[in-house]
Amino acid sequence: MLNPSIGQVFLVKFYNKVVRALVKENQSHNFYEDHWADVHTQDVVARTEAEARTKIAKRFRPEDGFVIETVMLSAL
Repeated sequence: MLNPSIGQVFLVKFYNKVVRALVKENQSHNFYEDHWADVHTQDVVARTEAEARTKIAKRFRPEDGFVIETVMLSAL
């Protein structure tokens, strides 16, 4: 469960650009499933938008093809 008492809740939308490119060519990634071509949304508790981006980037690394599309403050 999210604990907004230690920060704000941000909605982070992201996808994998490598998987997206492969899916467009009717191919699949060796590791990531095809659904990573679609935008995924995750709630992140952080003090700032920058911190929310950093938290997502640690788990879904840009080096692995993940792209953060948007970060917005949640209405929670």
